[in-house]
Amino acid sequence: MRKIKIKTYLMVAVILVPVVTSVFISGCIYNPKIDPANFVSPIDNPYYPLIPGTTFFYNGSVNNHTETNKLIVTHQQKMIIGVNTTVIWDRVYDENNSLIEETYDWYAQDKNGDVWYFGEDSKEYENGVVVSTKGSWEAGKHGAKPGIIMKAHPKIGESWWQEYALGVAMDTIKMVSLNESVTVPYGVCNNCRKTADWTPLQPHFLENKYYYPGVGIVLSVMIKGGVERMELVNVTTEKIQG
Repeated sequence: MRKIKIKTYLMVAVILVPVVTSVFISGCIYNPKIDPANFVSPIDNPYYPLIPGTTFFYNGSVNNHTETNKLIVTHQQKMIIGVNTTVIWDRVYDENNSLIEETYDWYAQDKNGDVWYFGEDSKEYENGVVVSTKGSWEAGKHGAKPGIIMKAHPKIGESWWQEYALGVAMDTIKMVSLNESVTVPYGVCNNCRKTADWTPLQPHFLENKYYYPGVGIVLSVMIKGGVERMELVNVTTEKIQG
């Protein structure tokens, strides 16, 4: 699924202030302690389950242009700073069914049930040609640190980093509600968690996401900085032979 990303042509002087001031959330310097022995498999947090063989299908619009999103939880793994992460293959297509973005995301879950985000290899396309890799980062390289995509037991009003690569990828999340209901093509989704997502690199953007237990993200709506809405249409799983 598309993430908030910085523009290609940001000047250093423009991003300097937000980068410096965004080192802190709740007054603390961000320096997560990652112990590979503290991570488990599979990723089964009910609000962000990533079971290999699962495919998520989303439809929606971005600035009045139709887009579709296909997200596959692969059986591949990638070792990052000693942690075995699960590889997610995420592709976005425009209204002409042309690939416009392709991303490999890397996730892992700790023993507490928190789902960590270790980075992404992202490419944007025009006419079948890669035109940008902005937003790509990997924990442990160039000072980048993993963030938490979804906690097991968040509290309303709690905020945390989802990704942390200075000047490149600095998405932040705040838990707004633990009991929302939304209706999308996938169905009626009750008991959803609602978040507010933003990045200090582009403070004029604000997005709400809704996480449905047993599924994950079912709805994403840009409420500031653009017109964007993506809805979950379907979820499929691999058939077990035998």
